[in-house]
Amino acid sequence: MPSNDPNTLQTAAHAIRMLAVDAVAKAKSGHQGMPMGMAEIAVALWSKHLRHNPANPLWPNRDRFVVSNGHGSMLPYALLHLSGYDLPMSEIENFRQLHSKTPGHPEVGITPGIETTTGPLGQGIANAVGMALAEKLLAKQFGNVVDHHTYVFMGDGCMMEGVSHEACSLAGVLGLNKLIAFYDDNGISIDGHVEGWFQDDTKKRFEAYGWNVIGPIDGHNIEAVDAAIVAAKTESSRATLIICKTDIGHGSPNKHGTSDAHGTAVMGDEIAATRVHIGWTLPPFQLPAEAYAALDAKQAGAALEATWNKAFASSDAELKRRLNGALPANYADILKRAVDAAIANDKEVATRKAAQNALEVFGPALPEMIGGSADLTGSNLTNHKQSTAVTAAGTGNHIGYGVREFGMCAIANGMALHGGVIPYVGTFLVFSDYARNAVRMAALMKTRVLYIFTHDSIGVGEDGPTHQPVEHVASLRLIPGLHVWRPADSLESAVAYASGIERKDGPTMLCLSRQNTAVIARDASHEALIRRGGYIVADAQNPEVILLATGSELGLAMSAYKQLTADGVAARVVSMPCTQLFDAQTVDYRLAVLPRDVPTLVIEAGVTDGWWKYVGSNGGVVGIDTFGESAPAPVLMKHFGLTVENVISKAKALI
Repeated sequence: MPSNDPNTLQTAAHAIRMLAVDAVAKAKSGHQGMPMGMAEIAVALWSKHLRHNPANPLWPNRDRFVVSNGHGSMLPYALLHLSGYDLPMSEIENFRQLHSKTPGHPEVGITPGIETTTGPLGQGIANAVGMALAEKLLAKQFGNVVDHHTYVFMGDGCMMEGVSHEACSLAGVLGLNKLIAFYDDNGISIDGHVEGWFQDDTKKRFEAYGWNVIGPIDGHNIEAVDAAIVAAKTESSRATLIICKTDIGHGSPNKHGTSDAHGTAVMGDEIAATRVHIGWTLPPFQLPAEAYAALDAKQAGAALEATWNKAFASSDAELKRRLNGALPANYADILKRAVDAAIANDKEVATRKAAQNALEVFGPALPEMIGGSADLTGSNLTNHKQSTAVTAAGTGNHIGYGVREFGMCAIANGMALHGGVIPYVGTFLVFSDYARNAVRMAALMKTRVLYIFTHDSIGVGEDGPTHQPVEHVASLRLIPGLHVWRPADSLESAVAYASGIERKDGPTMLCLSRQNTAVIARDASHEALIRRGGYIVADAQNPEVILLATGSELGLAMSAYKQLTADGVAARVVSMPCTQLFDAQTVDYRLAVLPRDVPTLVIEAGVTDGWWKYVGSNGGVVGIDTFGESAPAPVLMKHFGLTVENVISKAKALI
């Protein structure tokens, strides 16, 4: 059991401090300043408040602990080691080395007990907002069997990043009272004293958001931090920020309180001086029994989980299913309804509307789906007939994120990491630039998040090049692990939605049109073909040319195909809604769809560079390698050569 003896707790803080110093010294890289400065805060939280079970890092009702200032990764590693997780000292000694469980920044799925991957500053607090929101929504629905806090450490850098403003503002609106954040207010960043570039009144800022603010308090006083946490946990309607005045590199006699303490500067003689200064006599990577006694949570954690398991055993089967990330037993029937409805559709619709039609089936049948949009619900069509607004009461299934694209996507990551919900979010595709790093982090963390990004090309029309995504689809396809769909019609849109819902190992993006798309004859067999990412839509015996298209341009390819056939040209049409899934097929399948000896012409209203790997030296691409223009969509399509006549001309030139 953890010890409450003040001397023992202080010993634990010094153990964290010296583990950080020694690990950074051995690795010859890293950041010891934050762990040295936040050690007492961490000990107060982990010894007295954090509810967790080291034997089961994925216990659903554990408190979540997020280190938003993730460069200080040795802080959570030390805490995990001391409290009993499967993180032996050998891994601490292997800090920042290849294939270790202690990478330079915390990575979920690599280190047991790490809740989210942090390092890009500000995103950890946004993830924590998502975790706290997921907890609140589940607790409202299922009662106190879901009852835990989300704690987050954050520094000056997190406060400066714009995403923290976006996320914390929304957290205030939604009254996330089980979110408790600790601000490491040390006044130092890499370039020096922050008053030269950061003079916010943080207390007033968070009070303006609607948060409960405690402090400033002495962040090196364990009893003061403990008292602040006790007070924060009594808050019934607001998130809490605890402002902790700290000394970066605390314990280093010559470097503390300076930017030199942030990174690897505490080396050489300063390590020995630090040991003398804090009275630490043990050699590197050796810790006293008192340090383990202060934080050991194995017995207490097992008891907490055992007590919870008794309540959970009789809880709602729906909650169990959702926390396990499983889809309902009747999911095949739900999918069939969505597919059948899409096949039956014989009207030209924009794929954003086609996707909403699929959502009308999936949303009501899958209560774990929590939607939202960055102030564009009516344009993104991310709502369905049973959508209700998420409120501070914890009710609802559709979040009004406001104009906060980056915050929205980072919050969705936190919701997905928490479990029990499948978040989907919407904005215009062109604004994926604002959210790109959160999208990248979702792919890195393999979180199940759906991005419903609409207005996918120059088909946006009169809003002009600021709102016309030309390079976005191509660049997003470069993110490893992100499935980027550009569906062409109702069935491809429904299958894309289903693929994202079913996928558990990463995020899925639907790039959807504003303008209507052509109706393409379908039957049930096409669903399996679409899931391959690329497939033959129309064909001729011994084709002389292949027309490969995505999204709204598939209708253009089909029109060109009909004219080419009438002209006696044998052509094939291939739809490739998801290049990642097509690339994952066998070589035989890919060559059967795109044989190397038949010239291929790609048609997509976007930059052409990414397509040359499919067409080779004997093919071509009809696309747009400039920014767009402001004009009605049909005028733009003609202006940029996205016409039947141009496609036919280019195709014949390849033969």
